[in-house]
Amino acid sequence: MEIDILYFATLRDLTGQRREKLEVPDGLTIGDLKRRLGERGERIALALDTALFSINREFAFMEEQIHAGDEVGVFPPVSGGAPPTILKVTPDILDLNDIVASITSESTGAVCVFTGIVRGKTTRTNPHETAYLEYEAYEDMAEEKLRQVADEIRERWPAVEGIAIVQRLGHLDTGTPTVLIACSAAHRDSGVFEAARYGIDRLKQIVPIWKKEIGPDGESWIEGKYQPSVLDRSPK
Repeated sequence: MEIDILYFATLRDLTGQRREKLEVPDGLTIGDLKRRLGERGERIALALDTALFSINREFAFMEEQIHAGDEVGVFPPVSGGAPPTILKVTPDILDLNDIVASITSESTGAVCVFTGIVRGKTTRTNPHETAYLEYEAYEDMAEEKLRQVADEIRERWPAVEGIAIVQRLGHLDTGTPTVLIACSAAHRDSGVFEAARYGIDRLKQIVPIWKKEIGPDGESWIEGKYQPSVLDRSPK
């Protein structure tokens, strides 16, 4: 299949081109492309260590597959502007290291990460076993509310630099990461612990994501009890 690759800044200088069309095998992932491009030379390989990728103008992670006709961007971390913010609902596997790397910079000295995991046995409140979960979301609204959560974190903890909030969708077996909240800052006493805790609590309140629990006793949708107020609406 053929894909379209765009290079920017350092990567454009090193490759000597702004754009190229490349024939690649079906099923190629961003990680595969990164390795393939790195074979072109040591300097390019070094630059790719910290490079960011996008597919069709959306940030892409290493496990994401590239499809015929996709536009793939390759570029260094953006200089200046807003701190890195990764907000996503996705059926793709969460690469925890890759997501954390995407919100760190030379000034980062602390990253606090919360990861939810599909629990196979529940021992409190209503003891039971779970075979797997099915996650569903009102995706467009979910991404808007993830943005709201990130904005609220920045308002409460101004020292927080990078924020990542990524939620898995679809069939998730026990032991699988379901959600990741990560906050980075220069120092550990800058609110990153509190910000990450706030992030997951707030996600469960206002982001329209649901899970169906499937186990030996049947299946059921897990519903919360929180009722939104006007304060939960995104600022206009």
